[in-house]
Amino acid sequence: MKKIILFLITISLFTSCSHKKQIVYLDDIKKSSINKIDLVNENNIQIGDILKIDVNTVVPEASLPYTNIEEFKMNTKEQLILNGFVVNKDSLITYPVLGKINVVGFSEDLLATKLKDLLVNGGHLTNPHVTVKKLNSKFTILGEIRNPGTFTIYDNQLNIFQALGLGGDLLITAKRNNIKLIRQENGLRKIYKFSLNNSEIFDKPYYFIKSNDIIIIEPNFSAIKSAGFIGSPASIASISSLLLSITLLLINN
Repeated sequence: MKKIILFLITISLFTSCSHKKQIVYLDDIKKSSINKIDLVNENNIQIGDILKIDVNTVVPEASLPYTNIEEFKMNTKEQLILNGFVVNKDSLITYPVLGKINVVGFSEDLLATKLKDLLVNGGHLTNPHVTVKKLNSKFTILGEIRNPGTFTIYDNQLNIFQALGLGGDLLITAKRNNIKLIRQENGLRKIYKFSLNNSEIFDKPYYFIKSNDIIIIEPNFSAIKSAGFIGSPASIASISSLLLSITLLLINN
């Protein structure tokens, strides 16, 4: 009987513990890696995106009605919305002369080709050079961050520390020497693992954030243990009381 009780106690202790693999995102990734993936819709234009569209011709004056007259001198959200083409909830932009155009689902290059064809086939311009660029991008932070979530940015020079600042900075329980960053570009999924404690990060490709990056902040050992049944003071007191009661029961028997 005593052995059965001791066995049950042991089982309860093990099952009450938190395991790292149950808490940490992508815990099976051991090192940085690069994998080929099929990204048909990688970075395609979406509702809410802000587009900068430039149309150039041999005679500059001919392209003026089809492009932004104001130059982009500031990277503030208000300036970009004012001078860019915002994709509305119906997946459309309102383009000079051409009117409403469906742009969602197109890549920047494909949309540039579509606009060029519309301008040429409609008899507006002869041989225009069209470029399209998304001015806003999104990234996501998960894990031990004060305000996890997806953030929209309007600055193409946002670095990793500024990104963490947008998330309210790391919690004290964050593991700072094992940050994961997942990036999709040029048909590849790249996973970087790095430390925020090392200044070599300034020279790494993941120092500046790119569109659709995912940053994962792991909890440290203390946070993982405190997430379990045994980790909290109340649970420790309960287990101690249980062990004492069982011990007294065994002694009395």
